[in-house]
Amino acid sequence: MFKKILIANRGEIAIRVMRTLKEMGIKSVAVYSEADRSCLHVREADEAVCIGPAIAKESYLNISAIISAAKVTGSEAIHPGYGFLSENPVFSAACAENGIVFIGPSPKAIEMLGHKSSARKIAVKGGIPVTPGTRDCVTKDFLKEAEQIGFPIMIKAAAGGGGKGIRIVREKGQLDHEFHMASSEARSAFNNGDVYFEKYIENPRHVEVQFARDSKGAAVAFPERDCSIQRRHQKLVEESPSPAVSQKLRAKLEEAAISLADTADYVGVGTVEFLMDREKNFYFMEVNTRLQVEHPVTETITRTDLVREQILIAAGEKLSLSRARASAFDGHAIEYRINAEDFSKNFAPSVGRIEEWIAPGGPGIRLDTHMYQGYKLPIYYDSMLAKLIVWGSDRAAAIARSRRALSEFKVSGISTTINLHKMIVESPEFQAGTVDTGFMERLLK
Repeated sequence: MFKKILIANRGEIAIRVMRTLKEMGIKSVAVYSEADRSCLHVREADEAVCIGPAIAKESYLNISAIISAAKVTGSEAIHPGYGFLSENPVFSAACAENGIVFIGPSPKAIEMLGHKSSARKIAVKGGIPVTPGTRDCVTKDFLKEAEQIGFPIMIKAAAGGGGKGIRIVREKGQLDHEFHMASSEARSAFNNGDVYFEKYIENPRHVEVQFARDSKGAAVAFPERDCSIQRRHQKLVEESPSPAVSQKLRAKLEEAAISLADTADYVGVGTVEFLMDREKNFYFMEVNTRLQVEHPVTETITRTDLVREQILIAAGEKLSLSRARASAFDGHAIEYRINAEDFSKNFAPSVGRIEEWIAPGGPGIRLDTHMYQGYKLPIYYDSMLAKLIVWGSDRAAAIARSRRALSEFKVSGISTTINLHKMIVESPEFQAGTVDTGFMERLLK
């Protein structure tokens, strides 16, 4: 087993990984930018190395600086967290070239599954339903390709994620403009302007399945997460299990995720995302070759440490749980992303010093965060302050506990989305468990 692991990330996820390392008796190394000297992950680590200026491309996206930090500290492995370099095959390859274990899948798997067009082909090969769409990236005959699918269509960045490079086209007169807009945004965000077309499913549910597969070929899948509450393709609330999924359908989703992992010869922890229509037909959407922001809801209902499983797999060990154990769950969990945004002003980012930070607690409450009173938010990074994860014996109990926890959560000095989550919890549609990806648009009308 590893003795020292460097965490190539910051804030909340860096602290989350450190907690597992401490329990496993593994030393942690933090990296930080000049803007993050006072960040909590720097204080909590066994060692910390400054890797550059505040701008991410000169620090958290600087592969050579991170590799150098790992070498200087004698780190045997690197955990990438999520975001930044976590799905970068060049980074994964650089680790291998320098004799450092990348805690994640191989560069080949990241490249194959990270490019959405090639991931669709793997899904088809694995017998997983996919939405009607182009077989490859679209470079010409835009209208012909779109008409073969049938409007409305969705233009999607092949190399992307996080809602970047996505456009919905309802009629052919919009196609040329939206194609070039999507391609331009994809090129800017991912340095790759490739796009492909899919049939647009009106207001589907967004469900995803966490899976893990070791180097011996053993694979498990966990109960699905419902991530339908989104704004501009950015998730706001996630829960597990989905109120729309039966046990029979859950088994099919888990089988699909394992089939994809086996077909891709994937080694590590990942997530398969699906769209589900009103008739409960599900379609492959994409694979995330890293730990998800919303992984705590799965951990909470299955009593599993997914970071630990990642580390075991990377060390060449077997999964610590069986398929039956992975798919078993207890109760219901909901995660609320608390962001530094003013939702009353079109979700404008909020920066400043945290004057007050009173976190909720008590039974069934987990808070993953790097915030503390007096902390000054840097302007350079993601707006997420915390993830509030609430567990209840069933969904109704989890909602009741959510109401209590959100009322306890007090933050001043900056604007947050706490009050937005209070609105969501009180929504009859949310309480009934009938939300879809159009929910936020209806809520904020």
